[in-house]
Amino acid sequence: MTALTQEEVATHTRTVVQGLEALRNEHNSILSGISSTLSSAHHPPDSNVIAEKAGILQRSLDQIELGLSEAQIMLALASHLQTVEAEKQKLRAQVRRLCQENAWLRDELASTQQKLQASEQHVAQLEEDKKHLEFMSTIKKYDADVQDSESSMEEKKDKSDDPVVDLFPDDDADDRAAAMSPTPPSQFAQQVNAGYEIPARLRTLHNLVIQYASQGRYEVAVPLCKQALEDLEKTSGHDHPDVATMLNILALVYRDQNKYKEAANLLNDALAIREKTLGENHPAVAATLNNLAVLYGKRGKYKEAEPLCKRALEIREKVLGRDHPDVAKQLNNLALLCQNQGKYEEVERYYQRALEIYETKLGPDDPNVAKTKNNLASAYLKQGKYKEAEILYKQVLTRAHEREFGAIDGDNKPIWQVAEEREENKNKVKDSAPYGEYGGWHKAAKVDSPTVTTTLKNLGALYRRQGKYEAAETLEDCAIRSRKEVSQTNSHK
Repeated sequence: MTALTQEEVATHTRTVVQGLEALRNEHNSILSGISSTLSSAHHPPDSNVIAEKAGILQRSLDQIELGLSEAQIMLALASHLQTVEAEKQKLRAQVRRLCQENAWLRDELASTQQKLQASEQHVAQLEEDKKHLEFMSTIKKYDADVQDSESSMEEKKDKSDDPVVDLFPDDDADDRAAAMSPTPPSQFAQQVNAGYEIPARLRTLHNLVIQYASQGRYEVAVPLCKQALEDLEKTSGHDHPDVATMLNILALVYRDQNKYKEAANLLNDALAIREKTLGENHPAVAATLNNLAVLYGKRGKYKEAEPLCKRALEIREKVLGRDHPDVAKQLNNLALLCQNQGKYEEVERYYQRALEIYETKLGPDDPNVAKTKNNLASAYLKQGKYKEAEILYKQVLTRAHEREFGAIDGDNKPIWQVAEEREENKNKVKDSAPYGEYGGWHKAAKVDSPTVTTTLKNLGALYRRQGKYEAAETLEDCAIRSRKEVSQTNSHK
């Protein structure tokens, strides 16, 4: 038997109601006829039969009435069910709409939570940046002499002419432009004497000028130089190597006073004299070209300085050979000039060649190796090559550690490894162990102190950029300790 739908049941029920109503009317008509027959004849012979028929009709009529009542109930029930179904559909539509609204609200909540998380991270980053800036301000007093110290590192074990780092020691050079410290005596002498023997008649005067200039007593140094120039030009004439030497001395004194225009004029004059009297490929010509390039670099004229530096490089390669340490110094200067012009491909090539020369000729422990690696790492940082820079910084610190404490092993770790372990374990231990418990590694900074200290600071800044704040603070703490110890050592001398 096929199941009927609600609508079909209601339709059939209405049909049955119509049939029952017709049947009821027919029964009422027959019952009326029988009743009138019985009332018209007082005692008909078949009155019992007629009465029995009337009773049967009455019972049938009652059944019909009952069926009609049930049919009406069924119809009412069907109508109610339709109303309930309509209400159910309406509620379902409302549920669907509420589900859609709920999904939208969930999406909005998720988006808002993401924005809140991003804002919290940004706030945390700003707080760390603020903390870093506050930290840097506390060590600012120890930074003043770092660049000059780096510049003088090349002279300590050097037999050459002018140090490369005199050009641009690092990114802080601009901050010192307005208050440049005097050139140290040994460096001053190297820049003046490069490639040319100071004659006996100038040696005493030369030493006096260097002494006064290194002390910042320019009011004494300048008149001495000018008087010596006058005497030399009277006795030897203007175009004499001794005059060029004195012009170099006076130019460097002017440079220390930030009188760049006067210094440039003197150096150009000295260059012309040396080219004329000594030849265009003389080491003294290369030294003057380099000093002139340094001067242009300090004035921000990198494009004009580059060809001068390249010519000095060519002279030194021709006279000294391509693998001489002085060539590596000139490559460093040339790389710094190119770096300030954004020529990073050339920068990397020059630094890598300089590094190869230093490692081959002077050995891996020469201070120039670490210094050049720092310079190359700085170039990598400016290009966003953070991994390459990090590798170089770690090499410098590892080598310094090995020189001070011996071979690396499980119990003898370099500072960067200690810093990274502290970073990994910062959430496991509430209070990190004091730095002093890690073997006092900061003492290793005494080995080539300025370069190692600079490396600590640079790698710490790189760690901060990577979000490794515990590691950064470890290295920065080490840098502070090394600076303090160096300052205390110097003050006791």
